[in-house]
Amino acid sequence: MAMKNSAGSSADFTPFFGAGQTPIETGIALQRELLDAYERAGHAWLTRARSEAELWSDLAAKLVASRSVPEAIEAYTNGVSQQMHMSAEDGQRLLHDCQEITKKITEAVSNGRSTAST
Repeated sequence: MAMKNSAGSSADFTPFFGAGQTPIETGIALQRELLDAYERAGHAWLTRARSEAELWSDLAAKLVASRSVPEAIEAYTNGVSQQMHMSAEDGQRLLHDCQEITKKITEAVSNGRSTAST
């Protein structure tokens, strides 16, 4: 990082992160990007929580309406199967969200340079 000259001018300032940006500007941009990523992830998880609540509510209604034990077992089996499928999707979503956030942080810290070692 370049230092100010003796006259106190900041014209010699060389930004540490990002082309033409000061570290503060780059940090603010990173925080903004991370906040957007967190907001998208939060929205997806809220939607997911609602769909699971709906799944179990529907299951309860089906169990109450069932007329035989095999019908109740089928409704329960279908509900559990759907829940397991949703859990698998949760794992994929969590991995994707973590990768997206890690990528943003890595790009900011590495200033867009390749981080692969040769």
